[in-house]
Amino acid sequence: MDIDDTLLDEKARRTRDLLASFYSPIPSASSNNPFSKHISPDDIDSSSFQPDQYMKIMARKSNLEGLLQKHVEMVAEIKNLDTDLQMLVYENYNKFICATDTIKRMKSNILGMEENMEQLLEKIMSVQSRSDSVNTSLCENREHIEKMHRTCNLLRKVQFIYDLPDRLGKCIKSEAYADAVRFYTGSMPIFKAYGDSSFQDCKRASEEAIAIIVKNLQGKVFSDSESMQVRAEAAVLLKQLNFPVDYLKTKLLEKLELSLTDVQIIPEVMKNEYPSVHEAAINEFVEALRAFRVIFPDSEKQLVKLAQDLLTKYFVIIEAYVMTRICSEDLLGVLRVIWNDVLRLVEVLEDISLSNHSLEATKNAVKLYIRSAFFHLMQDISDHLLKVLKRGGAEEYSLEVALDASIKAVYDGGSNVLLDIHKILDDNLEIVDKLRELIIDWVQQGYQNFFRALEVQFLSFLVRNNSSATQSHGLEGAQGDKAFPRLALVLAQLSAFIGQTAIPKITEDLAASFCRGSAGGYDYVLSFVPGVISQKFRAAGEKFLQLYINMRTQRISLLLKKRFATPNWVKHKEPREVHMCVDLFLQELKITGNEVKQILPQDLTKHRRADSNGSSASSRSNSFREEKEKLSRSNIQKGRSQQLLETHLAKLFKQKVEIFTKVEYTQESVVMTIVKLCLKSLQEYARLQTFNRSGFQQIQLDIQFLRTPLKEIVEDEAAMDFLLDEVIVAAVERCLDPIPLELPILDRLIQAKLAQHKEFDLISP
Repeated sequence: MDIDDTLLDEKARRTRDLLASFYSPIPSASSNNPFSKHISPDDIDSSSFQPDQYMKIMARKSNLEGLLQKHVEMVAEIKNLDTDLQMLVYENYNKFICATDTIKRMKSNILGMEENMEQLLEKIMSVQSRSDSVNTSLCENREHIEKMHRTCNLLRKVQFIYDLPDRLGKCIKSEAYADAVRFYTGSMPIFKAYGDSSFQDCKRASEEAIAIIVKNLQGKVFSDSESMQVRAEAAVLLKQLNFPVDYLKTKLLEKLELSLTDVQIIPEVMKNEYPSVHEAAINEFVEALRAFRVIFPDSEKQLVKLAQDLLTKYFVIIEAYVMTRICSEDLLGVLRVIWNDVLRLVEVLEDISLSNHSLEATKNAVKLYIRSAFFHLMQDISDHLLKVLKRGGAEEYSLEVALDASIKAVYDGGSNVLLDIHKILDDNLEIVDKLRELIIDWVQQGYQNFFRALEVQFLSFLVRNNSSATQSHGLEGAQGDKAFPRLALVLAQLSAFIGQTAIPKITEDLAASFCRGSAGGYDYVLSFVPGVISQKFRAAGEKFLQLYINMRTQRISLLLKKRFATPNWVKHKEPREVHMCVDLFLQELKITGNEVKQILPQDLTKHRRADSNGSSASSRSNSFREEKEKLSRSNIQKGRSQQLLETHLAKLFKQKVEIFTKVEYTQESVVMTIVKLCLKSLQEYARLQTFNRSGFQQIQLDIQFLRTPLKEIVEDEAAMDFLLDEVIVAAVERCLDPIPLELPILDRLIQAKLAQHKEFDLISP
């Protein structure tokens, strides 16, 4: 494409040169070229072109096809030149005709021009002579008129000076102080020249009037009822009267500082008609700043300091406002009003430091808002949890309701916080858009700190025996002891939910809506680390679950300890019925079962009564009990040492039951662990006592009665039977005369107790 353009330009240049050389005797540019003398004779465009030599060169250099191509090109070039020549002739023909006609008309019209010019000159000379005669005749009258005009002006000025006191008095009455100052300043040159002689009285009266005006203007400047614009106009007039400017500046600045109290921002009423009130106040303040700057151009620093104080007052109010429960729309509405005020102040004062000051204050306010949002989220979770510790009338607060409310507060509340903060990022407010990267970092850091604080708050409930913790929740004695296990169970399941479900979901929300910011150089660059937090909450959940088991076990263990410590087992009477402690023990287990059913799921992977010990262990335990009863009845006359030896030999062939196993988040696992620990405690308490025959028979009756209801509660019957047998064995070891009850008597007493339970169940609602 470039080669074709170059060829066309070269062709056009040659055409122009040829036409120029044809129509003009002046040599063309190509002929004036200093290198033209070195052009070879075969150059077709040069004046020294030799056709024969050119043809010889062409025949030698080109073949037949090249010669034909060159022939075609030259024929086309000749036709183009002929066409261009015709176009030039056609275009210039009309011009030549018009020029010829014009020349003819000029020749015909210029013939009488000299006579007309001479006549015009004679007339001009005649007019000039008559004008000179008129000026000569009116010269004396003109000088007299000018003198009279000057005298009239002087008299008019003198009359103005004499009338000045009256004019000033009228201005004072009408409060037209601007006209009065203009009249007086205009008369000052005359008073300076003739005020001590001719116009002494006028000067004195005018000064008295001006003194009144100055006093009135000072009153307007320092009057609280006057607007700042009126005060500024009065200050300008006083400045024109040479009143002390520094004094005026100080007093006006004090008034301007006091006017800051009128410019207020009340976030709570921003949605009503308050914006119009604030708009009027800030407009008056801005106009006062503009007038003050016009009056005192060197007061920029003081005015900037005043504007910064106003913005500082704004953001102090906002920082207190964001600590309450507000939404992002409320915060953006207040920030939008403040940013509009900042733009107005910057427009008047032309100082960029106000924008930077507002940006820093907005950064602190938004950061505090994000921190407040997470604080209120934690407060909501705590409120739902603390309801577990309080009684709402006759009935206790449902654990399932408390857990669901807490989960909803963590899950939905966390999502609502993210959505609310994301509205700040979606807004097109300029001052907030500059903080986008920082807001993203603050949200991630806020969630990090939120879960850390939540973990600390959960773990603070581990100190159950701390009296100050009990008093802080308004709990005393048994109520606090009963409420804290419930709270520990809710915290266990809530911590597990946070570690397994909530934190992964929140991590996805953060990745989708709050991508990692790049605000390098700031202090808040820590990101949300979900793996560590999830691990901590899972560990905390295990601690709370173990804490719940310990609390329930300790409560039942204290009951069992009191049961063994109260009577004198050596002097115990024959058993008449199952002891009341068994009922209390079963009642506590029932309460525990109801609590775990509300919170924990069932274990669907295990079948009931199919633990690792299996049915073989149960059969071995049953055979051991039968063997032990036969041993007790048939070998009463045997020695005690021989009986204990046989008992220990039988225990060697039993499968050992593990007591301290890993607790799972299931109903069966928690209840079974509590039963194991309680029966183990019962065994240890039995080992610390010494029983007579009746005391041993009472223990036998209580343990035998427990077998049936415990089968309905626990999952592993083999382990339960083993531990109950261990209690009997411990009682046998500590009994002076270990003769058990007869089976008919034992069954009759157990059936009587079961009948009482059925009757109680029918009576109770």
